[in-house]
Amino acid sequence: MASAVTPPAGGRGRAGTAPARSDRSPWNWLLLVPIVVPLLIPLFNRVEPTLFGWPFFYWVQLLFVGLGVLTTVIVYRATRRSPSDQAAARAAIARDAAPRGTTDRDGGR
Repeated sequence: MASAVTPPAGGRGRAGTAPARSDRSPWNWLLLVPIVVPLLIPLFNRVEPTLFGWPFFYWVQLLFVGLGVLTTVIVYRATRRSPSDQAAARAAIARDAAPRGTTDRDGGR
């Protein structure tokens, strides 16, 4: 039996279909870091040290923005599809978007 993380036992699925995609990855738990860390206010609720006259409380919050960007990039890189899966998905999309057949609505005129 296949789960959300493991592919079906018979290979990649039906021939000619896009590879199965699951958003269930342990890497996604890393996205909680930039949410939880700013909530720990006692860790940074102080004035000193200042940076260019800005109290610690404010400039560390700007660093949290960078932390959020960094963790998002790491999770994106760790969970993106392999190049072969990307190519198979593009081929499936192109195949599905191609016209199936022309039907003549004018009755052959």
